[in-house]
Amino acid sequence: MLDNLPVMAICGWSGAGKTTLIEQIIPPLHKKGLKVAVVKHDTHGIDVDRPGKDSDRFFRAGADVVLQGPQQELLRLHQNDSESLRRILTQLAERYDLVLVEGHKGTALPKIWLVSEDELAPPVQAGQVLAVLNRDGDRPTVALDILEKWLFEKWLRTPVFGCVLIGGDSSRMGKPKHLLRRNGHTWLQHTAELLQELCEQVVIVGAGTVPDELGQHGRLADISEAEGPMAGLLSAMRWAPQVSWLLAACDLPAISLEVFHWLLATRTPGVWATVPGLAGEVGVEPLLAHYDFRCRLLVEQLASDQEFSLSRLAGRPKIISPVPPNHLASAWQNINTPDELQSYDTIAGRY
Repeated sequence: MLDNLPVMAICGWSGAGKTTLIEQIIPPLHKKGLKVAVVKHDTHGIDVDRPGKDSDRFFRAGADVVLQGPQQELLRLHQNDSESLRRILTQLAERYDLVLVEGHKGTALPKIWLVSEDELAPPVQAGQVLAVLNRDGDRPTVALDILEKWLFEKWLRTPVFGCVLIGGDSSRMGKPKHLLRRNGHTWLQHTAELLQELCEQVVIVGAGTVPDELGQHGRLADISEAEGPMAGLLSAMRWAPQVSWLLAACDLPAISLEVFHWLLATRTPGVWATVPGLAGEVGVEPLLAHYDFRCRLLVEQLASDQEFSLSRLAGRPKIISPVPPNHLASAWQNINTPDELQSYDTIAGRY
């Protein structure tokens, strides 16, 4: 479950300099736009609250406690299962770009090992050690270089799924747009087949008839807590919470494999969604876009606030809106009426 998630342990014996190194590398990671969490292991127990304080009394009475103060918050939980660490790391990795673990040298995680003065190499039981850092080197620079390369590779290991949105009454077109045909294929089939070339799995989300030839693809219903395309995207993200999504509406006949390659090329650590903007136009195009699984947190918040437009993601931290190359821009042109369809067919027939 953790194999594709950006979790790295900084390990070594007591006094090896783990805390110092983590403290040194966090600021430059933040400057790169990365959101970092640190999980610290303490074999002597955790001392975060003074005995006798109200919050400590609540905790000792059996409650999990949230402590809040100016620009900070602390959640103190009871550990109640043997899989607690794995569960917590998974939850953190769904909302942080990088999770660093101090200690846990015996846990099956990729590690940077800090050797002590009288130590030549990490113990055999340390497991997957990616690098060994000596005291006499520039540990922060070396560690950052290792993390940058490892994190980029890890980011690209996130599975990519495809999501095609259908539905709506298509009142202006007079018929379901996803069933319109061009070159012998429905628009839905054309989009799904393109996604299938790049994605491990393709799902069709929304209400409507799906041709038999697409029966191999999964079907999902829109969630009830949101509206419009957001209901479809959240349905997919909840169904597969640790994958990234290429999202495409069903009414984009000029969509191409090159467009999806362009979207995937924007994936990089710290970017949670690519919601393109078109040259000379106001706003963004969220219905042909890429959404990393970490973006679900932002989408869920919009839905909770009754803000059901995916365009509201634009301008937020972690969301980028690059302009596609001119020769790809037509892929974002949706068709809504018979006149638009006739015009599109006329232009497309020239090429």
